[in-house]
Amino acid sequence: MGRKRKGRDISGWLVVDKPAGMTSTAVVNKVRWAMDAKKAGHAGTLDPEATGVLAVALGEATKTVPYITDALKAYTFTVRLGQATNTDDAEGEVIAQGDARPTDEDIKAALTPFLGDIMQVPPKFSAVKINGQRAYKLARDGEDVELTARPLWVEELVLVDRPDEDHVVLEMTCGKGGYVRSIARDLGEVLGCHGHVKELRRVWSGPFEAEDGMTIEQIDEMAKTTALDAYLHPLETGLSDLPELKCTAEGATRLRNGNPGMVLASDVEYGDEAWASLDGKAVAVGIYKSGELHPSRVFVA
Repeated sequence: MGRKRKGRDISGWLVVDKPAGMTSTAVVNKVRWAMDAKKAGHAGTLDPEATGVLAVALGEATKTVPYITDALKAYTFTVRLGQATNTDDAEGEVIAQGDARPTDEDIKAALTPFLGDIMQVPPKFSAVKINGQRAYKLARDGEDVELTARPLWVEELVLVDRPDEDHVVLEMTCGKGGYVRSIARDLGEVLGCHGHVKELRRVWSGPFEAEDGMTIEQIDEMAKTTALDAYLHPLETGLSDLPELKCTAEGATRLRNGNPGMVLASDVEYGDEAWASLDGKAVAVGIYKSGELHPSRVFVA
C-alpha cells in the first residue's frame, strides 16, 4: 500500500512572477512547501534565467493544467545580435559571431516568415527527450544532438524597441511548445548576423498575467500561514477557454462517479469539449453528446 501524501487538500491556482536564476521545479516546490499542499504542478516550464508568469496548480487544479499548457502565451524578449551561443541564450558559450547589423526595417521584414504555422527546431540545450534522455543532458556530455523540427503557431511577433545596434526587443504571442531561444537563433541566421536571447519574460499565459503574480519574497513572508490562500485563483480559471455547462445535483453525482450526466441546454455542439458546473463549481470535463456530458476528468467536491 502506497504512503499517504502529507499536506492540505487545497485546490486552485497561484500565479508566481518567477525570478531569474530559479528553475520552474524549484518554484513549484517552494509553493507546495509554503502552502503545505499535498499536490502541485505548473503549466509550462520557463528557463531558469527567464522571468514572468509561472502558473502553479494545486490539488484538483492540476487536472486543468493541460488547458493552460495549450493556451496562448505572450513573451517579451531581447535578442543580442552578432553572436550565436551553444545554448541560444546568454548562459552559453559564443560559437559564432557576425559584424553585420540589420536595420529596423530589415528586422521587421524578417519577422514575417515566423508568423502563423511554422516548424521550429528546439535548442540543443532543452528538455526535449531523445531516446528517453533529455537533450540538455546529452549536449552537456558533449554528444552531437540532432533534434527534429516541431510545429508551432505564432500569432504575433513584433519589434517593440531597438536600444542600440546590438540589441532588439521583440514581443511574441504563440501556442504550445514554443522556444523563444529558437526564434532568436533562427532570426539571427535569417538576418545573416547570428543572435541569441539575452533576456526573456513571459508576460501572460492563458488567463494569468505577470502583473498579478506573487514574488518569491511575498511567498516566503506568508509561508505556512493561510494568508496565501487569499491569492489563490479558483481551479475553474484553468477552464476559461472551454464552454461551461450547468448541471443538476443528480447530474453532478453521475459525472463524479465517471458516468455521463445530464447538462442544461446550451449552444455547445455535439462532440465539443466542455466542463460541467454545479453552483459555479467545476464537476467534470468531458465531451458533450445529446444533452449529456461524457466525463474525461472529474473533480472532487
